[in-house]
Parts: sequence; structure tokens; C-alpha cells
Amino acid sequence: QVRLVESGGGLVQPGGSLRLSCVKSGNRFSSNVMGWYRQAPGKQRELVATMSSSGITNYTDSVKGRFTISRDDKDNAENTVFLQMNSLKPEDTAVYYCYYQSRTILTYNDYWGQGTQVTVSS
Repeated sequence: QVRLVESGGGLVQPGGSLRLSCVKSGNRFSSNVMGWYRQAPGKQRELVATMSSSGITNYTDSVKGRFTISRDDKDNAENTVFLQMNSLKPEDTAVYYCYYQSRTILTYNDYWGQGTQVTVSS
């Protein structure tokens, strides 16, 4: 199985920065995607940013130029994904979930972390 453990959330003032981290352990998959989704109160969960094992990134429009996703892969047994969030806005307030998708010839499987709260407020 796959286990995801997030850290780095908290309270920050508008214009501030936070860095989220997520460590993936467990089964190895050479082809995969890691990233972050978020869910604000009363809203659906939405993609924030993802990065594939081949280095392809994807960002939602509202965070482009402010957030940066990166990865640190160690033999695929333990992978870490980071989300550097700069110029934070109150509308970035949400629970941020780490996401991992394993990809094989036969199937894709999605895994989620427990979530970490990010609050942007003065």
C-alpha cells in the first residue's frame, strides 16, 4: 500500500509564504503523479498542482506564478512532494490534501493524505 504524510500547514498573513511537504512511503511505482488538491468550506475539492514522475507539472490558473511544486524521489520507495506557496491570499484558505496516483499498464490508483489546514488571514 501507499502512505502519505503531510506537514507544513498553518496560519499566515496575506502576502506571506508557506511550504507544504508530503512524504510518500510504501509500494514502488516507477510511473506516478504526486501533487496537491485543496478544499475550502462549502466548496468541492480542486486541483492545485501536480507533478509527474517524468517532471511534467500542472497548476490551476489561480496559483500560477505564486505556487511552485517540486519533488524529491528516492528510488521511488520514498518520494517527497513540496508545495512552495508565496503571495498567499485569503482565498487560498483551505484544507490541502497530498495526492499520489500510481500508474501501471493495467490501472491507475489514487491515494490521499489526511489533509493539512492552511489559513490566510490578518
